[in-house]
Amino acid sequence: MRAVIWNGPREMEIGDVPVPQPKAGEVLVKIHSVGICGSELSGFLGESSIRVPPLIMGHEFSGIVDQCGDGATRFREGDGVVVNPILTCGECYYCKRELQNLCQHRQIVGVHTPGAYAEYVTVPEANCLPVSNTDASLLVNSLAEPMACGVRAAKVGGVQPGSRVMILGAGTIGLLSLVAVQQAGGTVVLVSETNPGRLATAKEWGAQQVCNPLEDDPVALCRQLTGGLGVDLVIDAVGSTATRQTGIQAVRAGGKVVWVGLHTAESPIPANNIIRSEIQVAGSFAYTPADFQEAVDILAKGIVHLDGTWLQERVLEACEASFAELIDNPPETAKIILHP
Repeated sequence: MRAVIWNGPREMEIGDVPVPQPKAGEVLVKIHSVGICGSELSGFLGESSIRVPPLIMGHEFSGIVDQCGDGATRFREGDGVVVNPILTCGECYYCKRELQNLCQHRQIVGVHTPGAYAEYVTVPEANCLPVSNTDASLLVNSLAEPMACGVRAAKVGGVQPGSRVMILGAGTIGLLSLVAVQQAGGTVVLVSETNPGRLATAKEWGAQQVCNPLEDDPVALCRQLTGGLGVDLVIDAVGSTATRQTGIQAVRAGGKVVWVGLHTAESPIPANNIIRSEIQVAGSFAYTPADFQEAVDILAKGIVHLDGTWLQERVLEACEASFAELIDNPPETAKIILHP
């Protein structure tokens, strides 16, 4: 089968590798749609400690069940599925408390095992959720993984009806966090992003106000929009030192800042300000199976539109060029979906 093999920093090639065979409890999935994630861009540059070449990346995907291994009885050949790529042990302290995203033995498809930048991939049947096998359904459900990240961020942030939220970054995670906040009853009063096309998408999707931090001060604007108080919650989907500091400055006393972006490993923060204002700073990593199911349910509502202004579809052979474009000259399109 064809597969994109990452061989080292900025080195990818289309190779021919054997079609994997499903083990007991696994299914073989024929890939329909697979997204490019920001974390994979770091891997492509050789900046991810958990990705080791040679590797077939790709963890945001949907497809069609092609074959079932022994004991895999939930699905039949031809069924549409979306796959939760986090593989957990089910037995550790965190798994038993339904915090599978923190599993002490977790692995991720496309990171620790061969991923979906290929024609086929094998995954545990237990990680598959049923979806319609139509092209439209499989395309939108390839967004379930980043949508689940947004769902998790909104939950960690405690979003409820009336919550006023600021989002830093309008890439895929930022935009889908916007959707998750709205679904939880919150209002996104401001989205800060340097890419004008992505800002336009955030506005179209319901952000009350947007700004480019290279042109306007998001902290001052946030205060202005909230009568000087600050927002209840800031979701940082970038993860730079600048955005982490911005979030702390823009949230109200007693508010919460949720860090989702995994960009800068260490950042200095105004600790005394956090203490004096009782600001809560929390990390939000990935999602639980419950979050993933909620993401699929949200996508089933049809509220995430698949138009060309924010999402592009490309063939698998465009993988390396797409990675380079997203790094060197980020397009106004926030999401690129590949089709093997």
